[in-house]
Amino acid sequence: MNHNNLRRLRRTPQLREIFEETRLNASEWIYPIFVKEGAAEKESINSMPGQFRHSLESLKSLSDEIAEAGVKSVLLFGLPSSKDEAATSSRAENGIVQQAIRQLKKQNPDLVVMTDVCVCAYTPHGHCGVVKGEAIDNDATLPLLAEMAVSHAQSGADIVAPSSMMDGQVAALRCALNRSGLLDTAIMGYSIKYSGPFYGPFRDAADSSPSFGDRSSYQHSSANPRHSMRELKEDIEEGADLVMVKPGLSYLDVIYRARQATDLPLAVYSVSGEYSMIKAAAERGWIDEKAAALETLRAFKRAGADLVITYFAVQACQWIKSQS
Repeated sequence: MNHNNLRRLRRTPQLREIFEETRLNASEWIYPIFVKEGAAEKESINSMPGQFRHSLESLKSLSDEIAEAGVKSVLLFGLPSSKDEAATSSRAENGIVQQAIRQLKKQNPDLVVMTDVCVCAYTPHGHCGVVKGEAIDNDATLPLLAEMAVSHAQSGADIVAPSSMMDGQVAALRCALNRSGLLDTAIMGYSIKYSGPFYGPFRDAADSSPSFGDRSSYQHSSANPRHSMRELKEDIEEGADLVMVKPGLSYLDVIYRARQATDLPLAVYSVSGEYSMIKAAAERGWIDEKAAALETLRAFKRAGADLVITYFAVQACQWIKSQS
């Protein structure tokens, strides 16, 4: 006779809770924020229900909302009022991200502020690097990224995150930060970032779609996970303090591989397309939004992620609070 009864520990909600192996924690979620230069008020993002392009004024109320919800960290993306080939506004002392950092830190000093370091939203062509003809000049891009990161750090950013996917970008940022005396500023490497279809709503939100071609020459191919592990190793050797896999849901196997490959803190970016798919299905009554969002967050943690960059961060904190 088999005396095993695996259902015993699932019999009641209380039993299920105390034997839960994978627990969700608000401190592990990073909230992405879009800040638009010159905006008088926040603007709805049609392709991302519930998300906004924030003005500096609306950022104040958002900061209060974040603090009340219990979100501990944010990732800033800027929408400048002017663009040029040199991405000049990306590293201006009073650029939109620089102003947003200072404002957030003044209002909520304990908030961990991370910043995206990329030129796509600051150039008319929308690519992540300097363009020569129709090619991306990797080495010419590195000084721009380094200056941008230093500018963010001088404004008070705790962590800078180069997402341009240029070879050597982590090393370029680390050298520039150290030369500027910013030794305590951490770097989150966008170490494994795949080219693909799940970024559409983000590019709408950030006005950063490439005007020609695509980003396949510098972002990873979804067919090549072994190549991605090489990129991960490079970022670690160049001095990344934490690393990232992006997107999330389609790459749970890669998150697991990355977890096995390093003891550094590992983040996953649950991208705009993942968020918008859940929102759209929930709006149509096809799925339960809360259940689907929390299940995906749990999946990332189960695969090995320590941190999740998610547009559901504020909602998820509120949901978790309501359950306690």
